[in-house]
Amino acid sequence: MNRFGVVAGAAAPLDRVDVDTDQIIPKQFLKRIERSGYGEFLFFDWRFEADGSSRPEFVLSREEYKAAPILVTGRNFGCGSSREHAVWALSDFGVRVIVAPSFADIFESNCFQNGLLPVTLPEEVVQGLMGRASSDPELEVTVDLDLCRMSDTTGFETDFEVDPFRRRCLLEGLDDIGLTLRHVDEIQAFEDARAIAD
Repeated sequence: MNRFGVVAGAAAPLDRVDVDTDQIIPKQFLKRIERSGYGEFLFFDWRFEADGSSRPEFVLSREEYKAAPILVTGRNFGCGSSREHAVWALSDFGVRVIVAPSFADIFESNCFQNGLLPVTLPEEVVQGLMGRASSDPELEVTVDLDLCRMSDTTGFETDFEVDPFRRRCLLEGLDDIGLTLRHVDEIQAFEDARAIAD
C-alpha cells in the first residue's frame, strides 16, 4: 500500500444511509481479477441511466465533486456483502477518506487493508460537514492521520479516533503482506531450521 499522510480537497456529500456494497459496485462488474479498473463502475446504478448517460443530479456526476478525495455519507456505510471490490472501486475512483457516523464491520476492515481511511464521527458532526460541503463545493477539508484531526476552511476542526495498529499500518503503508515481509529473516531462519530437522 501507499503510505497515508494528509489528504486535502473537496468533500463529496452523499446523504444516504445504509449504502450497501451492491450499490457501491454492482455484481455484474465483479468479473475482473485485478484490483484496478473498478472506479468507472462506482455507484453505477446511481451515476448512470439505463442508456449509459450520466445522471447529473448524482453527487459524483457533478464536476465539482468528481475528483473529491473525501466522501461524506450516512450511517452504516458499506453494509451488505463482504466484497472487497467495493473498497477497490472507491479507491480506484480517487476516494481516500470516507467520513460517516458508522460503517459495516467487514467493509471498515477492508478499507484499512487497502489504504482507505474510514473516519467515524458523531451524527451531528457528519451532518454539519455534509451541509457545508453541499452548500459550498469549494470547501476544502483536510484529514491528517498523523494528528488524527480533521478540519475545513470554515474553521471547523475535530479530532477522530483510529485503532493504533490500523493507524500505524496506514501511515507506514503496510498491508498483511507488508507486515509479514517485515519478519522475512525470522521466517527464513525458521524454514532453514525446519529443513535441517527433517
